Amino acid sequence: MSNPRLEQQLAFLIEADALKAVERQSRIVKGRRRENSAEHSWHLALFALVLGPERPDIDVSRVVAMLLLHDLVEIDAGDNPMHGAFDADGVAEAEDAAAKRLFGLLPGDLADRFEGLWREFEAAETPDARFARALDRFQPLLLNTLTDGGTWTENDVSEAQVHARYGPVIEKGSPDWWAHARALVARHFASSDR
Repeated sequence: MSNPRLEQQLAFLIEADALKAVERQSRIVKGRRRENSAEHSWHLALFALVLGPERPDIDVSRVVAMLLLHDLVEIDAGDNPMHGAFDADGVAEAEDAAAKRLFGLLPGDLADRFEGLWREFEAAETPDARFARALDRFQPLLLNTLTDGGTWTENDVSEAQVHARYGPVIEKGSPDWWAHARALVARHFASSDR
């Protein structure tokens, strides 16, 4: 018996498995290998479940959904590390095309909902999206402080660059996280003699 809706849902879920093969720059805390984008998305969702209840203005389930969906476009567009050189407009076009293709695998109602959540995350105009985006910056910052500078050391990133690249996004989502992150960053750079 054919079930077209289920077939579309499964096609999307099977395609989403490819996110496990997209390598990121951040290293995991133990083992020093690089994380993949699926691990990153899972870890961010866990961050939201743990840190979200502290914020009554946040809908944790929406944030978790955004975080599970936000990097799926990397299946087609790849990961573009924030410390590398890349064409931002070209990346945005590639990610937009990827969102349309990937979410287009789903039945219409789910396609619209998931693409809408992805676009909301990208725009970062709602409290939920700003919170999700802050987590997306906070997690790799934390990983870098726990892996001897990780991508910062590999890319010769200065403390001022860390503040400029991470600070505004984290602070918009949570000033408390940014205060904590600044202390971690200062400790890292003081101990690394950079």
